[in-house]
Amino acid sequence: QDQLTESGGGTVQVGGSLRLSCTPSRRILGSDPMGWFRQAPGKEREFVGAMSVSGHATYYGDSVKGRFTILRDIAANTFDLQMNNLKPDDTAKYFCARAIPGRRLGFGRQADYDLWGQGTQVTVSS
Repeated sequence: QDQLTESGGGTVQVGGSLRLSCTPSRRILGSDPMGWFRQAPGKEREFVGAMSVSGHATYYGDSVKGRFTILRDIAANTFDLQMNNLKPDDTAKYFCARAIPGRRLGFGRQADYDLWGQGTQVTVSS
């Protein structure tokens, strides 16, 4: 059964940076679109960003545009989220997910993803 494993979470101060990594249990990064979501306590899961299969198209949620970058290393089989200029509102559990091919990634809909990781906690302290 396919699995996604996130790593890299932790506590960082406001304005700091953190890089999350997602490792699939098999090599799917060259064939499946991928995305990142996050969920803060008491809030709904929020779209962070996504990357197309080709890697040529990326999409970001409005709250992270200009600060977060999605990266992919097919050879290393990792799908990363580089987070810069972190804010307290970025505190959440971050999830990696595999999108269903053919879906419109820019909509950021959870229903367009069929495989989820367990998540990694990011805490931004002020």
